[in-house]
Amino acid sequence: MYGETWVYILYSGRNGTLYIGVTNNTMRRTYEHKELFMIGFTAKYKVNKLVYFEEFCDIDSAIHREKCVKRWNREWKLALIERDNPGWVDLYGSIV
Repeated sequence: MYGETWVYILYSGRNGTLYIGVTNNTMRRTYEHKELFMIGFTAKYKVNKLVYFEEFCDIDSAIHREKCVKRWNREWKLALIERDNPGWVDLYGSIV
């Protein structure tokens, strides 16, 4: 399957909880997190600010990347976010 597929990182606040996911619609998925439609981890910890995303041509590559990043230590995840978004700006407004 080919098309737009995204790996994304949400956070609850600086030095807070991170969540890494994969989706075929970053805008819809982030909206679901923001509105607490997603019952579970992200709703419980209020992880709803989009701070990082990257696009892939196919779902298999995106899932592989998601699994790799999830295994990284926290410092590497923070460095990935800060490389492209040093101010930890919620990117949701830039994709709507």
